[in-house]
Amino acid sequence: MRLLGVVTRPGTSRQNKTGSWRVMRPVFDHDKCTGCTTCETICPEGCVYHTGKTEYDSDLDYCKGCGLCAEMCPADAITMKEEIK
Repeated sequence: MRLLGVVTRPGTSRQNKTGSWRVMRPVFDHDKCTGCTTCETICPEGCVYHTGKTEYDSDLDYCKGCGLCAEMCPADAITMKEEIK
């Protein structure tokens, strides 16, 4: 899949918490992560952040559960899991 454009900075989404409507959330497998930064770059909400050399996590207060990070991860280190309410 070719990437045609990249959002360089999220809009106002970091000012508005997701609330209780998200149905999926990303789960990061740090053993598979290569540290490529794709997930951090592609997240339209700007909520994926670096926690270590090959470790990333997401701020679930702002994550909308769109799944772009999991879809674009070349190492398949992110899976989308059903949100537990």
